[in-house]
Amino acid sequence: MSRWKQLPDTLDERTRHLVVQLRRLKDRSGLSLVSLGRKTAYSRSSWERYLNGKALPPRQAVEQLARLGGTDPTRLLVLHELAEAAGRRTAGAPATGSTGAEAGPAEDGAAGDGGAGDGAARDSPAGDAPAEDGTARAASPVPRPGGSGSDPARAPEATRRRRLRVPVVAGLAVAAVAAGTALLVAAPWEDGDTPAAPGAAVSSTPAEPSARAHDGPFVYEPGRTYRCDVRRENGLLDAGHSATRDAVLQDSTTGWDVVEAQCLLKYHGFSPGGIDGIYGDLTARAVKRMQDEHGLVVDGKVGPHTWGVLRR
Repeated sequence: MSRWKQLPDTLDERTRHLVVQLRRLKDRSGLSLVSLGRKTAYSRSSWERYLNGKALPPRQAVEQLARLGGTDPTRLLVLHELAEAAGRRTAGAPATGSTGAEAGPAEDGAAGDGGAGDGAARDSPAGDAPAEDGTARAASPVPRPGGSGSDPARAPEATRRRRLRVPVVAGLAVAAVAAGTALLVAAPWEDGDTPAAPGAAVSSTPAEPSARAHDGPFVYEPGRTYRCDVRRENGLLDAGHSATRDAVLQDSTTGWDVVEAQCLLKYHGFSPGGIDGIYGDLTARAVKRMQDEHGLVVDGKVGPHTWGVLRR
């Protein structure tokens, strides 16, 4: 197990949850930072920043690490979206979501306590500094005597109403994100479902239509898993994805044959993780456990002899 540095105290809670899960996945994979740099599109120094909370990893980096670890990336990507949204708020997006027509005076920090970038324009006059999105910030209108909307008695009241709305809206947004994060963290972080007892019909989640006859070649879709509708036909077990009995499957193999093998492994009580059609580390470990229990050569590959046990 790697000895990780302590994450910065200033790190947002959503980002912290994501980094912790990425660290666990990296440790389980047994890969070093150098190996990650070789096997992915991101350098060793980039992974060092991502896994120590110095930078938010790109979505593609999260997917690639999940694939190397043989894990369904769906939950990691949800955590990534929450962390990314928190980062955007911290970067200075206005909390009210209003346009320039409703923006309050810049000189008194009308963005309120709920604004993530409340310090971005506090010390500079409105109109002198560019907004976060690169557009020019409109100058505050100067009241003109006799003009519409220039009643000095109404202006302070309107400003107070806007200030009151800011923390309320920001508080609701933070509460919603926190609730979603709590559900994700509270749920067991497992690579696959609990192995089913032999003889029981197995169904993985999220549910996808069980394809007993596929219309075309296998195409990997990140986050997608397949249902296992295991039946016994002509004395042999069949999950409906492939009828092969001799295809050789090994590390990095993908396809319907892999989906079939994963379903049968799960049926026999050897969980391969997500039923996603990728022959990763979790699938290889499940194969080795089954081979060892049935007296086969323990090589982590599926060949004719292993298929014979899977089909029984």
